[in-house]
Amino acid sequence: MSASEKFVQPAIPKFDGHYDFWSMTMENFLRSKEMWHLIEKGIPTPALGATPTEAQRKSIEEAKLKDLKVKNFLFQAIDKEILETIIDKGTSKAIWSSMQRKYQGSTKVKRAQLQALRREFELLAMKEGETVDNYMGRILHVVNKMKSNGEAMEESTVVTKILRSLTSKFNYVVCSIEESNDLGILSIDELHGSLLVHEQRMQGFQT
Repeated sequence: MSASEKFVQPAIPKFDGHYDFWSMTMENFLRSKEMWHLIEKGIPTPALGATPTEAQRKSIEEAKLKDLKVKNFLFQAIDKEILETIIDKGTSKAIWSSMQRKYQGSTKVKRAQLQALRREFELLAMKEGETVDNYMGRILHVVNKMKSNGEAMEESTVVTKILRSLTSKFNYVVCSIEESNDLGILSIDELHGSLLVHEQRMQGFQT
């Protein structure tokens, strides 16, 4: 093993809102440091009323020092705004338990929200008389909500959706765009621009 390989430190997993994945990777990280037991069992405490032996006192002090390191890892993994909502930061176990209570259930909520947003995205269609800007705004509002709930939306998926959900007056320009562009690399901004030009031309013919 080279010196560079020997001192490579695994990155601390940052909490990005996806609790299940983060907790799994953070647990692996702490297990690799032989510190996971502090999350599971906490700092050992002597039995009530019993006087701890010298060995027990030493073990408790060592556990407290290790717990400070685990807390430091958690402070680096969790954004300040979230940490401020955790009242009990006394031990790493308390921080972990608070995160679990706050976010484990939210994974199911996010999944349900995402299903509803997918249905909304599928049903979106341009209304008769609606402007290109207005329709693009409606589409992108739903797309951004999907992304914030963990959906990896490819730009080409959004482009294809827009093209197949425009009103019939755009049929000609849709055919033209599909024939002259690779839809796999056409950006939403480029499509928006093309549709605006077509819309302006139609308005010009009407005046």
